[in-house]
Amino acid sequence: MRVSETNWQQIEAYLKTDDRAILPLGSTEQHAGLSLSVDSILSEKVAADAAAPLGIPVFPVVAYGITPYFLAYPGTISIRQETYIRLVRDILDGLRLQGFRRILIVNGHGGNQPAGSMAIEWMADNPDTAVKFHNWWNSPKTFAKVQEIDTVASHASWMENFPWTRLEGVKQPTQQKPMIDLARMRVMSPDAVKAYLGDGNFGGYYERPDEEMQAIWDVAVEETRALLEGGWA
Repeated sequence: MRVSETNWQQIEAYLKTDDRAILPLGSTEQHAGLSLSVDSILSEKVAADAAAPLGIPVFPVVAYGITPYFLAYPGTISIRQETYIRLVRDILDGLRLQGFRRILIVNGHGGNQPAGSMAIEWMADNPDTAVKFHNWWNSPKTFAKVQEIDTVASHASWMENFPWTRLEGVKQPTQQKPMIDLARMRVMSPDAVKAYLGDGNFGGYYERPDEEMQAIWDVAVEETRALLEGGWA
């Protein structure tokens, strides 16, 4: 259940029988012709879909992340690493204060990895609470399904093009974009990154059939739900 669709009394009642919660992490950054909120949309939806039959609260997605490479693209907002870590730490502190003791962080953006390292440190300071950090898109079964469909998959390519990340009236290119040189991009300034990437797709086709995307999504939801159901101790 989405916390945005509940009230405090319902959360209070839930905490009498369960102590699990989900915190999705996203970002606001360029995704070629897709929504600037791709990472937030996907992390929150996979969390909500996974939690739905279990009745576990899904807190609102942290919609801004660490994405300095894309700052030359209009609409991209990046949070400094130290600010981001403090923000996520404060949220974990708040969840623990409320009584949550098993927390799944569902991350949708690679740049947010420092929050995963922080979570390990946070657990050392709070040994009564367990936190799992889950990069949903490259978790083993989900990424294997992506590779089964098409090995050329990357940021802003077909693998992020779901019906819920598309924009009305935006037509996607039909060609397969060659993969960029990631090592080269990593040492570029934001302006140079924009000049190098062009539309922002790192490489691959821009879209694939909806039935293939649904197959990936089904695996991702199942894999995320499995983390909620077991392995907490």
